[in-house]
Order: sequence, then structure tokens, then C-alpha cells
Amino acid sequence: MLTTIEGIYDNGVVKFTENPPAHKRVKVLVTFFEEESPAILPAKERVAGGLAGQIWMADDFNEPLDDLNDYM
Repeated sequence: MLTTIEGIYDNGVVKFTENPPAHKRVKVLVTFFEEESPAILPAKERVAGGLAGQIWMADDFNEPLDDLNDYM
């Protein structure tokens, strides 16, 4: 069974923020998370018309589909 419990490591001692469910001797794994503030990158400036010429639509886009003639 795996259970995750949050705690704080301070001067060689791990202090749990809640009581663990195990009442006997069990093997544990401890993972340390360095609290770093994420780097906030400035948003790239958008240019109007940046996709011009890259998107096209067929000339008959709005015409009825031949596959649906049986239903009309």
C-alpha cells in the first residue's frame, strides 16, 4: 500500500502535517521538494495576420454534401 503524507523537514527531523496510517514499523521513501518560484516568461507579442496565407477553405465549403442526398 502506498500513502502520501505531507510534512516539513527541519534540522534532520521530518514533521508530518497529519498522522500516518501505519501503526507498526514500515519502510518509507522521502522526497524533498525545493520550493522555487516558477520563471514567468513574458508573453510573445502577437502580430495581426500572422497566419495569413497558411489557412485556406475550399470554394464549395458551404455547398451541400453529396453523401447526404439520401436524407434530404
